[in-house]
Amino acid sequence: MTTGATTFSAESFIRPAITRMQAYTPIAPFNVLSEQCGLPPEQIIKLDANENPYGPSPQAAMALAQYPCPHIYPDPEARDLRRALSQYTGLPADYLQVGNGADELISLIVSLFIEPGDVMLNCPPTFGMYAVEADIRAANLVNVPRRPDFSLDVAAIIAAVKRHRPKLLFITAPNNPDGSTPAPAALERLLALPVALVVDEAYAEFCGHSFIDWVVRYPNLMVLRTFSKWAGLAGLRVGYGAFPPDVMAQLWKLKPPYNVNAPAQAAALASLRDADYLLQNVAKIRAARDRFLRDVAHIPWLKSFPSQTNFVLCRVLDRPARRVKDHLAAQGIFVRHYAAANLHNYLRISIGTPPQMKQVLQGLQSHEI
Repeated sequence: MTTGATTFSAESFIRPAITRMQAYTPIAPFNVLSEQCGLPPEQIIKLDANENPYGPSPQAAMALAQYPCPHIYPDPEARDLRRALSQYTGLPADYLQVGNGADELISLIVSLFIEPGDVMLNCPPTFGMYAVEADIRAANLVNVPRRPDFSLDVAAIIAAVKRHRPKLLFITAPNNPDGSTPAPAALERLLALPVALVVDEAYAEFCGHSFIDWVVRYPNLMVLRTFSKWAGLAGLRVGYGAFPPDVMAQLWKLKPPYNVNAPAQAAALASLRDADYLLQNVAKIRAARDRFLRDVAHIPWLKSFPSQTNFVLCRVLDRPARRVKDHLAAQGIFVRHYAAANLHNYLRISIGTPPQMKQVLQGLQSHEI
């Protein structure tokens, strides 16, 4: 009998598309940031992941604390939650699907439409998971860059559809990282194209506008939403989407049976029952955002961009943005830094409570940067 290690190279078995791809870089949690800066978690101002500084509804927290049967599998069809979402969105429940965060729904959509070599369109700079999901499936990702003001280049998208015949196009409305949203007329032009269009509305409650009711009218439109931002449930991972009937019938085949855990469904239901409370917090964040935009306009070395979300994108004009990020981090203030070619020397600052934003402004106004 021969013993010893088997000659095995995992890389020779793994799909080449995976070994070539760049991994998505997630944001570190409180405990890691605490270790990095040497401050206790309660002293950290975490403004790097567009989380809600007010947290969840008290009713959602109570639903989690009192959840009676964690030993029982969740409803695989999330019937109660989908009925509540029907009331919240005005769409029939048959149009609505729930996911383990909107990220899971993005993954399911790409799996549904894309085979290796199929074309997907993307409009960077934007949310990075669209490109990651394309890479995982060895798609041919065609990027149609946004204009300098981050608006969509609709003419270039139309030309790309004619040239490349893509199956999928992802649009974020409002867009992450800049906070702009497309005009309805622009979206109507895109919906006239022979392509499946996904509109990701993770920040819809902050901009006060949604295209979700258009799904009933357009058979090539899908709209994604989430509880992470407006409802403060980022840690529970609850997203949902509106899908035309023909797409929904196939999507059910791909969805894992118990993808959204039962306590998360209960917290999302409680959030919808307490929507008025949560939307008051949204209004507070919007007011703090607008105030921060006015204040940061007086810092000459920062150029901020209008935002309809819970964050503000700033270009650092005359010094390394990384130096600004590190200066803030030393004070326990964490913001998102970008160094990619299409976002060179930018910072994205999530909107916190008014006292938190006062500290951010003081940090930015420091002569030590």
